[in-house]
Amino acid sequence: MDDIKDVSVCPCSESLYIKPMKINYKQNGIQKAWDAMKVHDSVVIVVYNKTRNVFVLVKQFRPAIYLTCAEPEEKDGVTIIDTSKYPGSLGVTYELCAGIIDKNHSTQEIAQMELLEECGYKVPLDSIEMVASYRNGVGTTGAVQTMFFVEVTDAMKVGEGGAVAQEGELIDVIEVPVKEGRDFIKNEKYNIPLPVLFGINWFYENKSSQYC
Repeated sequence: MDDIKDVSVCPCSESLYIKPMKINYKQNGIQKAWDAMKVHDSVVIVVYNKTRNVFVLVKQFRPAIYLTCAEPEEKDGVTIIDTSKYPGSLGVTYELCAGIIDKNHSTQEIAQMELLEECGYKVPLDSIEMVASYRNGVGTTGAVQTMFFVEVTDAMKVGEGGAVAQEGELIDVIEVPVKEGRDFIKNEKYNIPLPVLFGINWFYENKSSQYC
């Protein structure tokens, strides 16, 4: 997972997932410019396993997080990151099951697919409950992310998860006991994105009386 070597950094001239651009506009008669990126909308899912009273999360290496934790340097004309100074563990995150909307399916159907691919759970579509839609990265992307909640059991586990290796994904499925969730999201030693904080707090406010 965090065995990262031979890291180099270069400009992104072409991508299937992001499109950097500059927006020129006038605001109240004043000429302005803003750098932004066009990205896919996405889904995230708060997964609660009722059998063992745990949250199901995914652990993965995020290059963008790693880059913010490291100091690139020039060596022989190449911008590199010295992994002896900056280990790969700096870029490991703990996230909700998630995926981009890049297929012609509803957000609920995308969530169902991601639950199977990333976490190994096969769940009925009507058991996936919408929580909220909101804007992500308002300073750079402004994409819409839709959060869902699903209750699963061990009987629904039909695979190991870990996403699609052919697409370059390497994901570990982890579990956090519900009784430890509040301490987990406050622990600054973990890289925890905002949807995890929102999703777990939403669970305690809206679902904990049913399950805890």
